[in-house]
Amino acid sequence: MQPKLKEMLLDLSTEPYKRTGKFNYHWARGKLWHDPIFAALIDQSVFPNGARILDLGCGRGLLPAWLLAAEQMAEIGNMPDAAPPPKGLQFRGVELMAHEADCGNQALQPLYGNRVQLVGGDMRKADMSNTDVIAILDVFHYIPIEEQDQMLDQIRAALIPGGIFVTRVGNAGNSLRFRISQLTDRCISFVQGHRLPGMWCRPVDEWIRALESRGFSVQSSPMSAGTPFANVLLIAHVA
Repeated sequence: MQPKLKEMLLDLSTEPYKRTGKFNYHWARGKLWHDPIFAALIDQSVFPNGARILDLGCGRGLLPAWLLAAEQMAEIGNMPDAAPPPKGLQFRGVELMAHEADCGNQALQPLYGNRVQLVGGDMRKADMSNTDVIAILDVFHYIPIEEQDQMLDQIRAALIPGGIFVTRVGNAGNSLRFRISQLTDRCISFVQGHRLPGMWCRPVDEWIRALESRGFSVQSSPMSAGTPFANVLLIAHVA
């Protein structure tokens, strides 16, 4: 995505957060501008048109904010040289910190109505029915390995052929990048007022094996461009 286009999309996607206060607005701008995953999800055409997306660990709803703003821009012809963003997406989100889900609803529902429905709750207890895409971005490692595996079983059972599971994970190991990722994660949790969580991480090869053993076809790509982190995007399709 070209920088000028990204800047336009940043402005449109974060404008709704002004009504929720300065902290939320500037948090959204910083995250959407500096994190490479948001542009990549459009550039790689990850989400199909009309998908019903369940965003587990949705935070303030930045994923729907970004993708629905991109749809708006495309409709008025402001994304002529970019990969076309998906149309007609519907979002449900579950966020452990209920006030963050409330923030996302306050920002986005006046614009998008019931296309965005975020609730407070534990992602391990989420209703995964009637879903085409399940996303877990940067929060899977907050639950123990055994519970991760249980969730993978639930996700696979919920997705019909053609369904997609999208996750970003840290590539565990002894690299400096991975240690920086963990330290940054803890600092961000502290700034947001979260209890500092335990972390249960795996090497990316183990993640891929866990997904493939459940019948997923997996694509992986580094997702740390412009950052010092060791993150990998995994896109897992149900055949």
